[in-house]
Amino acid sequence: MNYVYILRCNDDSLYTGWTNNLEKRLKTHLAGKGAKYTKARLPVELVYYEEFEDKIEAMKREYKIKQLSRKEKLKLVHIEDIDK
Repeated sequence: MNYVYILRCNDDSLYTGWTNNLEKRLKTHLAGKGAKYTKARLPVELVYYEEFEDKIEAMKREYKIKQLSRKEKLKLVHIEDIDK
């Protein structure tokens, strides 16, 4: 399986990525080795993910999510924006 995921960082920002091993990728992020962006914003929390059979489909979905506004992403993951 391939996954698109959204992490909520400790500064309340959102990070979107894709992986073929969600559990391993989350552990990597939490260890400060996942991405330059999340490394500086630990700890992170997995707040959303979608599963895909195909890597290309997951990557396409990641791109589409990254094009969304913060408000749209919060709606997708069912989180209320504290900055309303």
